[in-house]
Amino acid sequence: MGLRIDTLRPQSVARFRERRGENGRALRIALVNNMPDAALTTTERQFASLIGAASRDLDVRLELVALESVPREAGVREAMRERYRAPGDLIASAPDALIVTGAEPRAPDLTEEPYWRELSALIDWARGGVASALYSCLAAHAAVQRHDGIARRPREGKLSGVFTSEIVAAHELTHGLDAALTPHSRYNDLAESDLAAHGYRVLARSREAGVEMFVKDGATLEIYWQGHPEYDADSLAREYRRDLLRFLRGERARPPALPENYLSDEMRARVEERLAAALRGTAEELAVALQPEDFAPARALWRASAQRLMGNWLDAVARRKPIAAEARRRSPAEPTRFAG
Repeated sequence: MGLRIDTLRPQSVARFRERRGENGRALRIALVNNMPDAALTTTERQFASLIGAASRDLDVRLELVALESVPREAGVREAMRERYRAPGDLIASAPDALIVTGAEPRAPDLTEEPYWRELSALIDWARGGVASALYSCLAAHAAVQRHDGIARRPREGKLSGVFTSEIVAAHELTHGLDAALTPHSRYNDLAESDLAAHGYRVLARSREAGVEMFVKDGATLEIYWQGHPEYDADSLAREYRRDLLRFLRGERARPPALPENYLSDEMRARVEERLAAALRGTAEELAVALQPEDFAPARALWRASAQRLMGNWLDAVARRKPIAAEARRRSPAEPTRFAG
């Protein structure tokens, strides 16, 4: 048992189902990776690593999917053709579940993003098309806006850090968790009152970061993460360095704050001292002087709770898989246009 990353074609899917059985402990998970070019493979690896560590007795096949309307460099797009499928391929052989990643915001209004139409079609199809859909960060904001018109709210500044969330509702996803430690990295937020008014159930929240995880359970179990349990130990350090360099190059109006609850007092003092010296030089000199590995924690302290959370989700998908498969047989999905 464990995880395999594969771009499955219809004939491979048929063999996989025949070998394991529709009702077995075998899952096909589609990762819809919307991250920009520089973070594409890192995000793929992070989710694959977390799923692999949490899969236990499950046989998980991870399929890679990419929206065609996400802006990408020509070379990156060409390289992705070998491993990534288009969303339209999901109709022919629906996976058991989806993970839809966030993306770097480009527009104040989500509906103005270049991929909005294609992402909306995917969100529409997923409700009823799979046993479960997990929406991460910006994808969570897009899904609630698409389904219920809930608009995200800009924060005064970027939320960056590691925060402890209290588990506030019993659910199969929170089994074995009293609290969850989770990295956050975002400019926008969702109001809990808006979510409650539209039937979403909050499972975890923190005092600093607000709602961490919420769900809507219908024909498809929909999970929404505002944080990033999948992050590596150095992810926030890399993002801080990127944002700082953008500020120094005049691409951002304000300098970023160091991630909260991420550095020890000793490490923070060392970074601030190095920053003070480096800021007297050029952005290029700072890029050399401040390397992420110099100030990232040695390990991801949130890994244990992230692994438990992912394991609970995979188990939930396995339980719902036969029901979802029967529902699809009885009511085949209508043709969906995914083109952006």
